[in-house]
Amino acid sequence: MGKLDGKVAVITGGSSGMALSTAKLFVEEGAHVFITGRRQDALDEAVASIGRNVTGVQADSANLDDLDRLFKTVKREKGSIDVLFASAGAGGEAQKIGDITEKNFDALFNLNTRGTLFTVQKALPLFNDGGSIIMTGSIASVKGWPDYSVYAGSKAALRAFARAWLNELKDRQIRVNILSPGQIATPIQDQMFDEAKKRQFESLIPRGKMGCPEEIATVALFLASNDSSYVNGVELAVDGGTSAI
Repeated sequence: MGKLDGKVAVITGGSSGMALSTAKLFVEEGAHVFITGRRQDALDEAVASIGRNVTGVQADSANLDDLDRLFKTVKREKGSIDVLFASAGAGGEAQKIGDITEKNFDALFNLNTRGTLFTVQKALPLFNDGGSIIMTGSIASVKGWPDYSVYAGSKAALRAFARAWLNELKDRQIRVNILSPGQIATPIQDQMFDEAKKRQFESLIPRGKMGCPEEIATVALFLASNDSSYVNGVELAVDGGTSAI
């Protein structure tokens, strides 16, 4: 018997990396999963790799019309939601204060912050009582790494969202938590950093080795399932101890 038997989960940004690994695990644990991605070809590949109990919906989480289409599809096909993993996000360019551009700021806050807020808001009418909302944060919001203040700020806002929303949703027993990854070997990381920067970030991990997407997926499963029934409003760092030292 799976930990998510009969549940319906929505995972945004689920066509690659941590979110795709999470979608695969959720399906293995009995859920039907809706995943989104901005590129149709990557989304089709992800759906094929999951293989069953999955629906792909092309959507950009920064586009509210796309979000409306996503949740109309969920309503039509399944009627309700038990788990939302608002994982769609971007890392942006390294920019020091003094060099930050409007384009960089708007791109990150539109997707990471505004997109997450409206993903949750538009999902709520379909949510079953007792459900679980998970947002993808980042340990960048607490580490003060130079050149990434805009990215860090776009993720730090999610902590404030979680605190307020769990209070607003307490009568429905909907839990709201943040999963904040550390240094994880993903395709997005390959786009953002050269090998020297990757090794620099890896050296900060106490175990001396990058995390992998599957290690994020198991924690997402914990937060999605009844195993975490008494966990609400936390920001859970999954970073090998990087943020603790």
